[in-house]
Amino acid sequence: MCWSFAIVNNKLAEIYFDKKKNGQVKIRGHCYVKQEEYKTKTEQKWIEHDIGRGRVVYRNKKYRIIKSKIL
Repeated sequence: MCWSFAIVNNKLAEIYFDKKKNGQVKIRGHCYVKQEEYKTKTEQKWIEHDIGRGRVVYRNKKYRIIKSKIL
């Protein structure tokens, strides 16, 4: 299982996912976080890099990827 930062429902979150062999992504779950929790410059760079790749909408127990370059 892998994880990444993403914007989920317009909030910063960590998303947990599995990558399939054909390149598709199956999102397993997420948890909302605050950017202030990550204080080092390296962590801040990770956040900026990851949130630029895509957005996710979670509704009715289903995830929908808005931008195609999520992970």
